[in-house]
Amino acid sequence: MILNRLRKIFRRSVLFDDPQRITPISSVFGLDRGTPIDRYYIGRFLSQQRSSIWGRVTEVGDSSYTLQYGRGVTRSDVLQTSIGTGITLVADLTDIETLSAGEADCFICTQTLNFIYDLPAAVRGIHHLLAPGGTLLATVAGISQISRYDMDRWGDYWRFTTASLAKLFEAEPWDNLKIESHGNVLAATAFLQGVAVEDLPEPVLLDEHDPDYQVVLTVVARKLG
Repeated sequence: MILNRLRKIFRRSVLFDDPQRITPISSVFGLDRGTPIDRYYIGRFLSQQRSSIWGRVTEVGDSSYTLQYGRGVTRSDVLQTSIGTGITLVADLTDIETLSAGEADCFICTQTLNFIYDLPAAVRGIHHLLAPGGTLLATVAGISQISRYDMDRWGDYWRFTTASLAKLFEAEPWDNLKIESHGNVLAATAFLQGVAVEDLPEPVLLDEHDPDYQVVLTVVARKLG
């Protein structure tokens, strides 16, 4: 059923407006066209995890997801490696000496680990930052173009699978660890081309799950209480 629907979409879609195209429709993940495909999965994931976004919440980069999905947030911190507008916590996830122990009941870390070279140190840092019983909500890229902005500034190092994430996170003790993939061949093709969610005639097709096309991966990890 989905295969027939995909064929119909492909025949009339912006995805195949030029069969000889060798450049993407958008080189900025579809941001210039609407909602990037990965943001669709990130938003859906965090909406489903609202009950974990409470108390002392730390988010990487800015507080947008804390504000959008948080419930009963008593303190909102924004973590970054350098001082900037809205940054309340200057720290490095790979340097445990810069992180206060047990400071977060929830840590939101979206599309960040791809750009950290020392992943084991980063996971140790996250574990250190969380309070007992605290929850990590993380997303990473599985299938994606290079982020040129990040590559030119600090590096774009990794793409993940459920297997690599499991190996990475199982090195630390968690009370609960749940790793899932999201995507299918349509989502992967659209994302690599920079097609936005709004370009798709049936965005609900993004909900179809194919474990062989892991576009976005999500992690829910609860620290032992």
